[in-house]
Amino acid sequence: MTKKYQAEIKSLNGEKIGTHPTGEATFTVDGDTLTVEITMDHTSPNTQHWMHFHGFPDGKDAQPATIAQDTNHDGYVDLPETEPVSGTTMVPFNDAPEKMDIPTDTYPTSDANGHFHYKKEVPLAEISKKFQEVFNDADLHLEKRVIYIHGVPDSMELPDTIQGAVGKYDQHTTLPIAVGKIVEQ
Repeated sequence: MTKKYQAEIKSLNGEKIGTHPTGEATFTVDGDTLTVEITMDHTSPNTQHWMHFHGFPDGKDAQPATIAQDTNHDGYVDLPETEPVSGTTMVPFNDAPEKMDIPTDTYPTSDANGHFHYKKEVPLAEISKKFQEVFNDADLHLEKRVIYIHGVPDSMELPDTIQGAVGKYDQHTTLPIAVGKIVEQ
């Protein structure tokens, strides 16, 4: 039985970063495979974009962050500010989502027009096993998740108030630029 999920991805922090990214994500569960397809436009050109679904391990329904989550009032919604409504980073959409290795350089890079397309077939048994190890639940519960697109060029000037560094990756890499609620079709 095939299950399909979709997210309409809308800009977050667009007024501050000077672009208003938009896109769509589809998640198709067919047998032993999860196919993830993400198309984005109007992102920062020639920039690697981290992408993940976020959610709550306790099963709470995640919601997209809005400017209302800007608790320090700097005009940006940074990664830590998304957590109260969206939960934690769970599964990356890089070269191997099933490994759930978040900080890598294997995410898509936008072209000179700010466009990119990502498609990956993920072995469902592998990702379910890893999800069980990390979050104590083998079910991804896509209908309770939100997808985030992150990343602005290193050359962009950002205020010191923006938080969210992950390992060697700073706020330029982790700043959310777009978000969408995943819904079952």
